[in-house]
Amino acid sequence: MLRLDAIRAQIAPARARLLAHSLYARMASLDDVQRFMESHVFAVWDFMSLLKRLQRDLTCLDLPWVPVGEAEVRFLINEIVCGEESDVDPAGTRISHFELYLRAMHEAGAVATAISGALASVRAGGATAVALKKAGVPLGAAEFSAETFRLAGQGKTHEVAAAFTFGREDLIPDMFMQLVTRLSREHPGKLDTFRYYLERHIEVDGGHHGAIALRMVERLCGDDELKWQEAGRAALASIEARIRLWDAIVATLV
Repeated sequence: MLRLDAIRAQIAPARARLLAHSLYARMASLDDVQRFMESHVFAVWDFMSLLKRLQRDLTCLDLPWVPVGEAEVRFLINEIVCGEESDVDPAGTRISHFELYLRAMHEAGAVATAISGALASVRAGGATAVALKKAGVPLGAAEFSAETFRLAGQGKTHEVAAAFTFGREDLIPDMFMQLVTRLSREHPGKLDTFRYYLERHIEVDGGHHGAIALRMVERLCGDDELKWQEAGRAALASIEARIRLWDAIVATLV
């Protein structure tokens, strides 16, 4: 835990800046939430690629199957994958968190053209870098996701794990939840799913999955001091990237 505490201390100033970001005070209307969602959805999307990279590295996804790595680590990553890819919606129906977010965008009236275009491009075999350029993705979101996809494709496993663990969606201040709750009352039926998504992520990522992810980082770094240093830098970079994304979203608000 001492080394995890060292990473927490290393990222604490940036994390405080993120939680106190002007974005939250600037958002006041349903239109503002729509603009936020149109960029933030890309962070929800690329987050899954970090997770799938970890699953690829830490479990066996090939044929024929053979045991890979430590059973404890396999258990940790598979449990997170299960929750992210097949959680439940408010009615108890199985759904991934990303698909839940897309539903929330549709319900809120946010424009999903860019994320739909990016997904279509990737499904057709295109590279993510090309998809982000051609789909009309907001610049800040495109830069954020490009950086995430680079890490998912080229980073070391423990670096990916650190970014995944410390740059998660539980970094949401109370004032943002209060805003969404108020707007949900003012616009009945528009933000119910988005509110559920946020509450679910705070509950899951800040609780059980967060604890699992921390254990995963510990197992991957072990007693290797260099790995711990690289993990700390990756964690800090993930939060700094999120701050830049928030900066870009603020610039789109009227």
